[in-house]
Amino acid sequence: MLKTNALPTVPRWAVLAAHAVPLAVLPSGLWRLALVAGLPVTLDAGDAMTGPGACLYVVSLSVVSELLAFLTLGLVRAWGEVFPRWLPFLGGRRVNPTAATATALAGVAGLCAVAGWGAYAAYAGLGPGIPASPAQDALLVACYAPLLAWPPLLAAVAVAYHRRRTGRGQ
Repeated sequence: MLKTNALPTVPRWAVLAAHAVPLAVLPSGLWRLALVAGLPVTLDAGDAMTGPGACLYVVSLSVVSELLAFLTLGLVRAWGEVFPRWLPFLGGRRVNPTAATATALAGVAGLCAVAGWGAYAAYAGLGPGIPASPAQDALLVACYAPLLAWPPLLAAVAVAYHRRRTGRGQ
């Protein structure tokens, strides 16, 4: 059986949803890292990453996305209720449930805005597009489609966190 470090009062579905978020974000990050490494994920993979600035941006985007996804686990673990002691200024203090929930829901809104803009840009033909073969297009879709699960999973876990921490909805 899967062992998690979730709090015993957290519903099992919320624990599974929180653990699914970093897994949903991982394929797109791996696709971007493959692009930087020059693997044939596009027709012009070698030309796509011109200069160290572009490579640094793409790698940083992948790392930051995954770190933000891992923050979802805080909504089901102890460090989402009391800040870890090693954090300067905040260590050992209780996490304000309203602030944590508002931050998570702001993240949901931001993710929805990015997804909406991406859909609009693709539909309107904005940007140069990514030249790719049908197989490369399928790989791109397979790697980026799981990102669509991030906002609803995060929203569900955030609402469950808020209800559990504030005693509402029980």
